[in-house]
Amino acid sequence: MKILKGKVITGIGDLSFRMETVPGLLDAYLSKTGLHLFPGSLNVLLDGEWSMPENKIRLEKEEYGGQVSVSLLPCKLFDAPAFIVRTDKAEAGQIKTHPKNIIEIIGDVKFRDKYNLKDGDEVEISIV
Repeated sequence: MKILKGKVITGIGDLSFRMETVPGLLDAYLSKTGLHLFPGSLNVLLDGEWSMPENKIRLEKEEYGGQVSVSLLPCKLFDAPAFIVRTDKAEAGQIKTHPKNIIEIIGDVKFRDKYNLKDGDEVEISIV
């Protein structure tokens, strides 16, 4: 099992906005992850760049009528099932607000509240 270590940072709110406003997006995530996702993500700053492995799950924009395709990778944050999510443009290093040393974690809980996390807290993400 691979472990990623990093520090919690504040995101820019793009994913939570999309999850709350794009029709069909949460249903599409449910079909891929099996989780009723909390609308938003936990952003984690890693020590170095990280790339999605080959065994990722794909959510294509055509599947929900959106504009962004993403890759999903099952993981665990503490004891909670979760997924690392990354857009294709972020994976290609084309988005300044989402460089490859930042990962976004999604799950069916608000991680900051459930685990009392704040910016700067160190976390470990287990790739499952």
